[in-house]
Amino acid sequence: MTHPFLLSLPARRGQIGITSVCSAHPRVIAAALRGAKGPVLIEATCNQVNQDGGYTGMTPADFRRFVEGIAAAEGFDTAQLILGGDHLGPNPWKHLAPEAAMEKACAMVADYAAAGFTKIHLDCSMGCAGEPEALADEVTAERAARLAAVAEKFGKPAYVIGTEVPVPGGALHHVDTLEVTSPSAARQTVEVHRAAFTKAGLQDAFSRAIGLVVQPGVEFGNQNVVAYAPEKARALSAAAPEGMVYEAHSTDYQTVEALTALVRDGFAILKVGPWLTFALREALYGLDLIAAELDGQPPAIHAAMEALMLSDPRHWAKYYPGTAAEQRLMRHFSYSDRIRYYWTQAPAAAAAAQVLQRLGDRAIPETLVSQHLGALWAAGLARPSASGLLDAAIERVLGLYASASAPAISAPS
Repeated sequence: MTHPFLLSLPARRGQIGITSVCSAHPRVIAAALRGAKGPVLIEATCNQVNQDGGYTGMTPADFRRFVEGIAAAEGFDTAQLILGGDHLGPNPWKHLAPEAAMEKACAMVADYAAAGFTKIHLDCSMGCAGEPEALADEVTAERAARLAAVAEKFGKPAYVIGTEVPVPGGALHHVDTLEVTSPSAARQTVEVHRAAFTKAGLQDAFSRAIGLVVQPGVEFGNQNVVAYAPEKARALSAAAPEGMVYEAHSTDYQTVEALTALVRDGFAILKVGPWLTFALREALYGLDLIAAELDGQPPAIHAAMEALMLSDPRHWAKYYPGTAAEQRLMRHFSYSDRIRYYWTQAPAAAAAAQVLQRLGDRAIPETLVSQHLGALWAAGLARPSASGLLDAAIERVLGLYASASAPAISAPS
């Protein structure tokens, strides 16, 4: 059974929201759980975690044990833990024929549901081998209902549906403007899914479809961010389907004012991922420079990560276009933050550990924090240490989402 907080979101639309933490980095997950007083939503994607291991090497059951182990270390009550599966569908196997891909997707959803994931985003919007890149809503909905039927064998999760799904991890190019989902498209998506679920005898399951993925006009590319403009989403906000909230993907790098406006406007589920590890990477690079100032040895982590990414380009090469110089810059400093795929590899983990070892638990001079980690210096840590600053970098981002999740109600600007 899903957490009652999720089921309560539609009734409190515009008043409260929840952050969806989409990361498998242990330090990020620990920061999300540390000191939390209410429910915490942690999500894994279909490419990240699946029955074949995904790019993390974890099955859904593995991921649950991984998160619960961190929760135990942080003293977090797992009764308040909500685990979600994001983009669950045939995407990892879309190179296969449709039926073969859907069989793999069904096996994946079964594993997620059996492992106790109680928020399921059904995403069958992509074409498989021999199909167009984007499918008709009716085909997408029929396949989503098929996956829901599998999930229902193991429990009664909350579902998120939607066909206007942003690219996971951000756009692959410079983004100037976005077309906000039209109210008619949102209504059409809900109705075709309702029909498909009803045809499959899944009316009870559809009653737990609490979220709809739409495009509110937010996105980030490798080098730029499209900010939320409430006036452009006003019609969509007013047309939120009864019994549902909107789920906003790619909300990374928005201001706290924009995040607050999103929640106020009915986008109650705010997904964030790359921004959290971007903040982690910023802090590690800054700490490396601080260590160099203190011990007189050259910084090392940038070079170590560059060598690792060049030796294993699979996670960035097709996502970072341009000249060699432009690619080098993006490998380390892109908003898409594809460097996050490397932190758990042994050379990267060793490089990060070396930075923390060089600094130890010494109190870092505030002037160096100001120089290399200015945003954290402004946060006013009482005794800045390397480990404390690293956690503070992640917590600073999470704090913006926490602040936005219970906005003061006011008229849209």
